[in-house]
Amino acid sequence: MTRAGEGANQPGKFGRNRNGGPGAVLRPAAGGLANVAVREPGRFFALCLDTFRAMFQRPLQWREFIQQAWFIVSVTVVPTALVAIPFGAILSLQVGGLIRQLGAQSYTGATAVTAIVREASPIVTALLIAGAAGSAICADLGSRKIREEIDAMEVLGINPLHRLVVPRMLACAFVGLFLNGLVSVVGIVGGYVFNVMVQGGTPGAYLASFNAMAQLPDLYQAEIKAFVFGITAGLVAAYKGLNAAGGPKGVGDAVNQTVVITFMLLFVENFLISALYFQFVPQKGM
Repeated sequence: MTRAGEGANQPGKFGRNRNGGPGAVLRPAAGGLANVAVREPGRFFALCLDTFRAMFQRPLQWREFIQQAWFIVSVTVVPTALVAIPFGAILSLQVGGLIRQLGAQSYTGATAVTAIVREASPIVTALLIAGAAGSAICADLGSRKIREEIDAMEVLGINPLHRLVVPRMLACAFVGLFLNGLVSVVGIVGGYVFNVMVQGGTPGAYLASFNAMAQLPDLYQAEIKAFVFGITAGLVAAYKGLNAAGGPKGVGDAVNQTVVITFMLLFVENFLISALYFQFVPQKGM
């Protein structure tokens, strides 16, 4: 048994006592939402730095990278193509009706291509990677976490970030580049079909106006967006999966949080990249 007042002077975990002298336990500066708002972004940023540092460790897990890239392709290609068709059709219908009222129907193809390549294709790619690939990655890493496989890897001296997170992050970014091209092609074809068959446009005018407003840097910035979106989706999924707790219910909650957080970050990143692009790249006029 301890004497009265003895516990007050015992060293705490940070080496200061509760009276402010050497041995007081440091307490969080804030609790609840404020604490989470400061702690969680900091932990996520630390994981991002550790992951980027682990990218340069050798050997690179090529087999894991190929397996994850093939898995992401298998779960995203068909939904991406199916979602891209109505995107192109809606843009063609909406823009075509407006341009017809302005008497510039010959520029329907130019406006549709510009909207699809600049904005629609990176957004569709991001949503599919975050919703399909990100949730699957989070569920996989979360299940490994609750089965204590991650702890076992650390005990064996294996870095989970280098072995598991880096291949998945690079696979998301790599596949995102090709999905962005797929969405652009399918969306343009869908817009062409709806413009010619539904709105009565001429195929020659739709195709001839492609380069009236669109330019090659538009495709470059779309590919950059897709690459950044893929990295973001992989990092968020890895962070939530590696910090899952509470059994299967905790893994399910982590998956839901992964999708929501990734969507929010993607829209912010899309705005920032677009703003920088319009500031530094001059636009073509009709």
